[in-house]
Amino acid sequence: MIRRFLAIAAVSATVLLSGCGYNTLQSTDEQIKAGWAEVVNQYQRRADLVPNLVETVKAFAAQEQQVLLGVTSARSRVGAIQATPELINDPQAFARFQAAQGELSSALSRLLVVVERYPELKSDANFRDLQAQLEGTENRIAVARNRYIKAVQEYNVVVRSFPSNLTAMAFGFKEKPQFTVENEKEISKAPKVDFSKPAPAAAPQPAAPASPGSAPSEYPLPGK
Repeated sequence: MIRRFLAIAAVSATVLLSGCGYNTLQSTDEQIKAGWAEVVNQYQRRADLVPNLVETVKAFAAQEQQVLLGVTSARSRVGAIQATPELINDPQAFARFQAAQGELSSALSRLLVVVERYPELKSDANFRDLQAQLEGTENRIAVARNRYIKAVQEYNVVVRSFPSNLTAMAFGFKEKPQFTVENEKEISKAPKVDFSKPAPAAAPQPAAPASPGSAPSEYPLPGK
């Protein structure tokens, strides 16, 4: 009888927890952890490219010390933050992580603008290889961020919704911090890295035909 009672109680508890969103909270929390691991992996991939990128640029543009120092300093600040799984439960630590990554993005953008002044650098095989790797990494970062954002949105909705919010409070599930940007469209658009030659100037448009009564052309057409 006791075993039967315990079995019935266990089944009842399982049904009750499922109906109150416990399983959904668990599954969405796991999605966030997986998404966060991918975000960190891609940001680390970008950080690993920075030393070689800086050294390659320095070989052709050593006088751009301020820009180069800005990139290396931004990378150091990124490396000083321990992007552990627990970081996503700390809004302040998450904000520091995002700010550091944003500083590195800005520093890299300034560096790529400087590159445009050095044609020999743009044609260097090593630099072009780094360019391709950086562009691919920025695309992967954008995809990973999107997946993480969607996972957090789904999880936070469950945490705030009734009756799953009661389950969340009972088991300690709290809202997760989210990536924020000034322009939401930038989330889905990776920074463009393009070192191709500028597009040729547009051909001049032909002059409009003279209206009736206007002065004759100084150079009449043949046969006229």
